[in-house]
Amino acid sequence: MDIRTLQIPGPVVIVPRKFSDARGFLSETYSDAAFATTVAPVRFVQENHTYSEHAGTVRGIHFQVPPHAQGKLVRVVRGAIFDVVVDLRAASPHFGRHAVVKLSAANWDQLWVPEGFGHGVCTLEPHTEIIYKVTTPYHPASERGIAWDDPDLAIAWPFGPREPVLSDRDRCHPRLAEAPAYF
Repeated sequence: MDIRTLQIPGPVVIVPRKFSDARGFLSETYSDAAFATTVAPVRFVQENHTYSEHAGTVRGIHFQVPPHAQGKLVRVVRGAIFDVVVDLRAASPHFGRHAVVKLSAANWDQLWVPEGFGHGVCTLEPHTEIIYKVTTPYHPASERGIAWDDPDLAIAWPFGPREPVLSDRDRCHPRLAEAPAYF
C-alpha cells in the first residue's frame, strides 16, 4: 500500500498493490493494521455500495455532524468518478478549500476522507459502482450537505454541457457561507 497526499492536509489517496497473472488479479484492498499505522487508527463499522446509471451523476457534498461524524474510505469497483473533498473544519487554515482526485476501477486507487471534510462525487462513466467504508453508522438526524455548485468553492465539475443528474436533496443544500460551523 502506497500513500499520496492531496492539496489539503487530511485526506490521502491510497494505492493498494495488485498482483496479476493469467487468471486475473489479487489485491488486498484493506488491512486494519496497515491502515492504522500508515493512515489513521480508526475502526470501520459499516460498508456502503452505490450504483449510478448515468455519467454526470453528482452525489454530495455530504457529511455527518458530531457526535456522529464519519471518516470514509472510498473505492470504485466499476467505472470512474471525480471525487471531491472540502475542508469544513472552521479552525483549519484550509477551511473551504477543496481537493479533487479521479478514482476508477482501472487505477484501483482509494480515498481516505477524515471527519471534518465534506465529500462529493461526479460519475465519469455510466454504470459506476462505489464501495465505501465508514467509521460511524449512518445517522439520518446528523446528515448534512453543502451545495455542490457553491460558487465560493469553485469546483470544476466534469459533466460538460450536459445537466448533472442530482437527487432532490442535493439540489437544496446551503452554500458553505450559509452553513453553521459544524467542525
